[in-house]
Amino acid sequence: MVTLLFNIFKTARPRQWVKNLTLFAALIFTGYIYSPAVWWVDFFKVLEAVAAFTVVAGSIYFFNDIIDIKADKAHPFKSKRPIASGKIPVVLAWVIFGAGSAAGLIWAGSISGLFFWAAIGYWIMQIAYSLWLKNVEVLDVLIIALGFFIRVFAGALVINGHLSIWFLLCVISVSVFLAVGKRRAELAILTEQGAAVQHRKVMGKYTINILDTYLAMFATAAFLSWSLYTFNFYEQTGLQTTPATLALVSRTLTINKWLMATIPVVIFGIMRYVRIIYDGSRAESPERVILSDLPLLTAVGVWGATVIAVLYWLPS
Repeated sequence: MVTLLFNIFKTARPRQWVKNLTLFAALIFTGYIYSPAVWWVDFFKVLEAVAAFTVVAGSIYFFNDIIDIKADKAHPFKSKRPIASGKIPVVLAWVIFGAGSAAGLIWAGSISGLFFWAAIGYWIMQIAYSLWLKNVEVLDVLIIALGFFIRVFAGALVINGHLSIWFLLCVISVSVFLAVGKRRAELAILTEQGAAVQHRKVMGKYTINILDTYLAMFATAAFLSWSLYTFNFYEQTGLQTTPATLALVSRTLTINKWLMATIPVVIFGIMRYVRIIYDGSRAESPERVILSDLPLLTAVGVWGATVIAVLYWLPS
């Protein structure tokens, strides 16, 4: 029984749950912390939304693994998944998928009507992806990226917050960059073992050169869109991001562009991820990379700390 519960938990992909923390993006970048009562109420709303979204997303992995049993058996790592290896009966997997989907969507509806539509939109998109879209060139990558976008947008719907168009463009660019990196690493691994097409039909439509071009294109887009967001941050929010005390030191320090300090960190993070992609199999799972690579994890931490400092400590 314990082994079965462990395999069920494993199939729900707990490592993937870190993606759902992107629902907090809207809360962080709206600057609501200056109204503590509002911020804490919204914090718990988003936290509940993250939990509900995790239930919905987790249930979909059972559906995906049921559909992909044959393909997963041709993959060096995915063949060890509980459903593909027979550790979880297919009938039980169907039951968990149905119950989890219903529970998660009902929970989402109790949080917010608009959040419910975002959650069910994500659910429908993922079902379509598992059944068909994963075999359509380019669309397969865009669907992965759209999943990140929906999470960020859903977080904004929960608190009725506003997100800059530049920030949303950055989310899209980074998401496609990570998705292409995932495909690039996956193609390299499966090509070496001669099993690319057997595992996923769409892999036969990609080449290393095409994916390298996509990777370069969206790495540039991710860096530029974040840079443009930092350039326009003051005009978009109206926040004064310079403490008055700095004016006593030098007028040079009174610029309202302190969020630009995160740009070098973003560049480092992008370059590090690209390096990992060409290093081996780890980039096949972006969340595994972020959680296991110390330099990249450090970069994410520094970026987050700098953003918090600029948004909540520097303003006067």
